[in-house]
Amino acid sequence: MSYLERVQACHQFDRSEYLDFVIGDEIMGLTRPQFAQQLIRWENVFQLKNNQLFLNPDLINFEQRTQAVAPIMEQLYQEGVIPAWVNEPYAVSHHFDEQPRMAVERAAASYLGVRGYGIHINGLVQKSDGIYNWVAVRARDRAFWPGQFDQMVAGGQGIGIGLMENVIKESKEEANIDEDIASQAKPRGSLSYCSNSSRGISMSTLFNYDLWLPEDFTPVNTDGEVDEFILMPLAEMAEIIDNSEKFKSNCNLVNIDLLIRAGVITESHPDFKAITELLYSPAIKL
Repeated sequence: MSYLERVQACHQFDRSEYLDFVIGDEIMGLTRPQFAQQLIRWENVFQLKNNQLFLNPDLINFEQRTQAVAPIMEQLYQEGVIPAWVNEPYAVSHHFDEQPRMAVERAAASYLGVRGYGIHINGLVQKSDGIYNWVAVRARDRAFWPGQFDQMVAGGQGIGIGLMENVIKESKEEANIDEDIASQAKPRGSLSYCSNSSRGISMSTLFNYDLWLPEDFTPVNTDGEVDEFILMPLAEMAEIIDNSEKFKSNCNLVNIDLLIRAGVITESHPDFKAITELLYSPAIKL
């Protein structure tokens, strides 16, 4: 086990196992053949040709595509093909700041293999003996990664909401942090990854933030997604990441970035070059 293995775990996929998901003349995602077989039951919306899954080209704009796909995904959820439902629309795009081709339910995004976006917030505290980080313990009844460690605040980036607006919203919902404090979060870049998952392919870009908090502040969860928060020295967090799988896999990317920026992981580490090259690699092009 190692930092490098944590990064590699989020960059593991074999494209040959997936079909291109095409909208217009653009490959927008990667989907498993088994899921494509479910979708082509709706032949007026999805079509399988030349080993690619196409959205009907007669659906020519955002509204038409979104309205055609939404009831199909809901039906697949009702049938148990898609096991969860978030009721949060995701933009289908190659880049965050471009015009989306359509919107799709967040829980279905990995099944279509389209890029997702999220915000992750490090809750940092400066003490006399060094930097500490608030770590969330995911609720044991969560459908995914129950009981694992997470960032203090993290959430999907739904369509129609700005990044800072989402930082403020998620901070209040997940840690009861008021807007006047949450709005002080500083952007620290983004990290992209692509990996196999039980739901298909997880292809995401995470927008990362540092939020420095006073020593007497304690986050309190308000939406039931977190069982507890632990204030953890960076050195302890580093050891846990390096020697266990207690953290949710994509959170390790954000954590390792933080440890590099804080000087905990340095160029003297034998895997430093391999870690940074993969951690900061650009998003894959479809």
